[in-house]
Amino acid sequence: MTQLNLGPIFRSLLRNKTGAILIALQIAFTMAIVLNALFIIGERNDLMARSSGVDEANSFQISSTGFATGFNHLNTLEEDLREIRALPGVRNATTINSVPISGGGWSMSFQVESGENKPSTPSSIYMVDEQGIDTLGVELVAGSNFTKTDIRLRDGTQEGWPQNVIVTVALANDMFPELDYAETVGKTIFINNTEPMQIIGVIDQLQAPWIGWNKLENAMLSPEYIVGDNWNRYFIRAEEGMRDQTMRDVEELLAKRADERLVENLRSFEEIREDSYSRHSAMIQILYVVMIIMIAITGKGIVGLASFNVNRRLRQIGTRRALGASKANIVQYFMTENVVITTLGVIVGIALTIGLNMTLVSAFELGRMPWYFLPLGGLCFYLLGQVAVFGPALKASSIPPAMATRNV
Repeated sequence: MTQLNLGPIFRSLLRNKTGAILIALQIAFTMAIVLNALFIIGERNDLMARSSGVDEANSFQISSTGFATGFNHLNTLEEDLREIRALPGVRNATTINSVPISGGGWSMSFQVESGENKPSTPSSIYMVDEQGIDTLGVELVAGSNFTKTDIRLRDGTQEGWPQNVIVTVALANDMFPELDYAETVGKTIFINNTEPMQIIGVIDQLQAPWIGWNKLENAMLSPEYIVGDNWNRYFIRAEEGMRDQTMRDVEELLAKRADERLVENLRSFEEIREDSYSRHSAMIQILYVVMIIMIAITGKGIVGLASFNVNRRLRQIGTRRALGASKANIVQYFMTENVVITTLGVIVGIALTIGLNMTLVSAFELGRMPWYFLPLGGLCFYLLGQVAVFGPALKASSIPPAMATRNV
């Protein structure tokens, strides 16, 4: 950009400001939408990348529903677990009422003081047996695991909850913020206002079934077998790299009693994750399409305006060539003109980007966009403008000096 070029450029833009203003506004709106879309995509990708705490690559679920007359639920459950655990590719297995990030499950609120109207902390609840920790692939970081004698039968006829429970680090910290999570082992908490439960162990992480829940990391393991409705969900952890074969083996094993029960919902944990985050994935794909379309339209708009200006100024360009302007001078002129237009668009675009982000923060509880999005975004639009205008500028530089003498 030279001082010599700026005067003619500004005068030219002021004489024909409609096209330049439209392109600047197009850049501004595109910048606001693209930067906020990129920010949303980044946030969604971060959400989708969160660890559930489970050994996801090697885990799967399957369910069984008995329908035969005289179907013995408890015996079937115990026999299934023995036979599943004995399969060559199985590392461990447990029965479970719901699966992390699956979309459906149980939750309750817990208090550190007994009584009504006391402060409470919500948590998801997973009903497992003494093999649940190893099956899920979580790590016991404090306290002890369940024993076989801790397992309680939940058949719908009895009241109350098991005496001993295991909680995640997040839940321990949520209920006892003044203590280190290891110090919560042995503490008594209360469910249903007055029913005591003792924390006997703490695990590192296990997410709740609901990916949008603000207490996603709060989870509790309760030592229970659910019996009485003839339905079981088994959660199986296969040996490393043997999941797919193990899934077929477990399904075949349970299907041997197809005359008295229905075996269904065989799904790997990766499938569960994909289904749970399908809306996020769809949103990301839509935003990418919108971004590509808007950037393409803006690029074409810049090319169109530059081409129009070249065709409108054929005689003027020829005159400049006749007066000694080199091809490089002509290219520089149009590139500089684009910088001026882009600068206006970027300035307005920064304001629109901030305004749109503030609206999204207020309406959808998104985080605030990092400051560096704005300069990087502006730089990208300068680059887009220069790339888009280079072709028409090169065409303009090829106009011969003789064009100055022709009638256009």
